Amino acid sequence: MKLTVVGCSGSFPSAESACSSYLVEADGFRLLLDLGNGALGELQRHTGLYDLDAIFLSHLHADHCIDMCAYFVARYYRHEGGRCAPLPVYAPDGAEQRLTTAYADTPSDKSMSEVFDFHTLKPGTFELGPFQIRTEKVCHPVEAYGIRIEHQGKSLTYSGDTGVCDELDTLAAGTDLFLCEASFTYGKEDIPGLHLNGREAGAHAARAGAKRLVLTHIPPWTDGERNLADARAVYDGPSELAHAGAVYEV
Repeated sequence: MKLTVVGCSGSFPSAESACSSYLVEADGFRLLLDLGNGALGELQRHTGLYDLDAIFLSHLHADHCIDMCAYFVARYYRHEGGRCAPLPVYAPDGAEQRLTTAYADTPSDKSMSEVFDFHTLKPGTFELGPFQIRTEKVCHPVEAYGIRIEHQGKSLTYSGDTGVCDELDTLAAGTDLFLCEASFTYGKEDIPGLHLNGREAGAHAARAGAKRLVLTHIPPWTDGERNLADARAVYDGPSELAHAGAVYEV
């Protein structure tokens, strides 16, 4: 598998990165994880607008899904080659209504589903292209999911947005690459059930036995290097900060 960080800023885009979006590729299949603020423009650096095969939306906060509205425009109003066939979108319940409301002026209340084939996420496993997918509900104020993607004996786990929860340890158990949010600063913010700090992300990686940790979703006001140091204090495997344009082979 090839993982490309399209955007990794948390809450709102930074000067260096769009919000959360990650491209996973294998055997010619392209799965996009989230499409937050500013990510659609960055995505075009890495793949064509019409070359995706599926999208996973971890949850329906704007910094993870709002560029779906811009992507709707690209797919619905495409003239050259005609309108795109519906693209599978795996998302929490209510995604179609949320995106239609955010767009506010679609031609009809069903226009969004003319270009996106919405599938409601639940905890469980399924096949998607060449991938074996497992999803677990994680701890966030809205319905949110982490995802584990397996291909040819290798695995990638993406936390989405979450606070500390046992489900994340289960999802990331023995994973080859753990892409884990670290929004908060250890010793500064303490809001249970919302986000992880660097130390908590490191502890999750250690408990899960993850082989590599990449911290992501760090807001512009958070010191990423401090979060990385906090993670390394409790996790002794390879670890680093995500940055836009980074590519990983899993």
